[in-house]
Amino acid sequence: MITQPTKLRPGTILLLVGLLVGGMNTATASPVAEAEAIFLDFLDADSAVGVIDSGVVAQYRGRDRAAWEAELRDRHVALMERLAAIDPATLPSEDAAAIAAMRVTLADHADPSAAVESAPEAPKCRDASRRDLDYAELRAALVGCYRELGNNLQFENGTVDRGTALQLLHDIEEPARRKALFDAFRPLWLALNGQNESDSPYRRMIRMAAADGAANGSELDAAGRAIGVPKAEIEQWLVQILDAWRQASGPGMVEPWDYRYSIGEANRLLAAQIPRDALVPVNERFYRDLGADLIQLGVVYDLTERPDKSPLAYTDFLARGRYVNGEWRPSVARVVGRYPLGGLFSLNELVHENGHAVHISAIRNRPAFTDWPDSLFTEAFADVPSWSVYEPAWQWRYLGTEVNEPTSLRALHGNVVLDVAWSLFEIRMLRDPVGDPNAVWTEITSHYLHIVPHPDVPWWAMRVQLASRPGYMLNYGLGAVLTAEIREKTSESLGPFDAGNAAWYAWVSEHLLAYGSERDTRSLMQALLGRPLSPDAVLTQIQRIKGSKGIKGDATL
Repeated sequence: MITQPTKLRPGTILLLVGLLVGGMNTATASPVAEAEAIFLDFLDADSAVGVIDSGVVAQYRGRDRAAWEAELRDRHVALMERLAAIDPATLPSEDAAAIAAMRVTLADHADPSAAVESAPEAPKCRDASRRDLDYAELRAALVGCYRELGNNLQFENGTVDRGTALQLLHDIEEPARRKALFDAFRPLWLALNGQNESDSPYRRMIRMAAADGAANGSELDAAGRAIGVPKAEIEQWLVQILDAWRQASGPGMVEPWDYRYSIGEANRLLAAQIPRDALVPVNERFYRDLGADLIQLGVVYDLTERPDKSPLAYTDFLARGRYVNGEWRPSVARVVGRYPLGGLFSLNELVHENGHAVHISAIRNRPAFTDWPDSLFTEAFADVPSWSVYEPAWQWRYLGTEVNEPTSLRALHGNVVLDVAWSLFEIRMLRDPVGDPNAVWTEITSHYLHIVPHPDVPWWAMRVQLASRPGYMLNYGLGAVLTAEIREKTSESLGPFDAGNAAWYAWVSEHLLAYGSERDTRSLMQALLGRPLSPDAVLTQIQRIKGSKGIKGDATL
């Protein structure tokens, strides 16, 4: 399998050094400002440990994991001492909000103390059958299954990783080969759900997830709270989106191994125009045309293939933005993924991950708010640019050809509604955690996606997030509502941006991104739209697959 070396952008290392030097005059700083400076140091040390743990490097900025771990612990102790000495009730509202934001961010980070760090090694996939694992340990074991088995699916005369397999299901012409690739997932599904017995690893885990959510709040609760919409109404929106697809996509039934092929004609028609080596350059050109130069922003790519690499693509902070000697140094993002194949499917994911990267770089706020906003907005915004690759205008500009609009949008929204289906699946499983996941998934997909029922096959278990963060899929499915709203409002305000618009990045930074964690989704979207959220925009987009001409007429490749 061909691999691509990690790309450290020109000037990136110098930029990272600058972010971690300079600092503030602590002799004159307020206690809150002192805490915020330590907070940034803690987060940067945590990011350094993360990049080393990812396996891409053994040292970062000349220091090994032990040195960064010591720095992390030291900064954590100092930060907790500073926070303990501050009474928020005595502070101005802005400082009290900053203290609260830092505590929220800290709650998402593991305790780096020596006692915690010396805990036993994380469970492996083989441990998923153990009955003595707690909720966190069982989730870790199930994620291990995606890494150990999902990254090594046995297909024909070799192995493919889960993400590559999902792309190939869009592309492989022969039905028998698609079925064989689909069946390559069976060892993973067996490890996760056994024979669908009531005490299978997944079914035990989802009961724990429901209990934990009832006690501590769930991902579903967080998403509903983020937009101020009750879960019952959110579920109704998801059903509306799925029903719009049911009506627009036609009545023909397809096998689950053929579904992605049935929606993926655009992927196949454009495959020759998007070889693997073109992914990063095309992505960079698009963002540059949007006013976001990824090279100047210092985005660092980790696209190498290696054992035990994360089974899913992700983007995170590598260094947090801060003022250094009076000059603002923006945050630096790290994009992690595996793209052994080119194609529209891979490109869409890479553009999505770089949507996260430009989000990170746009945050410009006091240190306490130099973090992601809630997950719902974060995922929804990354799809604002990534949906563009399915628009004929984008394809004509960046590929020199296009696929007609219905065919291209069918490829986009056929995958969007899969995420919506998984969102509905998780809502229903967390509401009734003793239910049969195969039956729940079969009911949703057969009715709304026209997929032939196979209630004995747990093919719902293709997404890592189902194990790593139960309920998280809602951020993708419900996120489609926000994505469509943001795209529509942005086009109204700036004009089209699918083929580039140099004003785009400055505009979205000012209106949506610069706040970091200071503002939640509800306030961001209310300020943007001047009204409550609605699923109407995404429903309108799905209706476009019924028929329309491309920008150069009705010809496809």
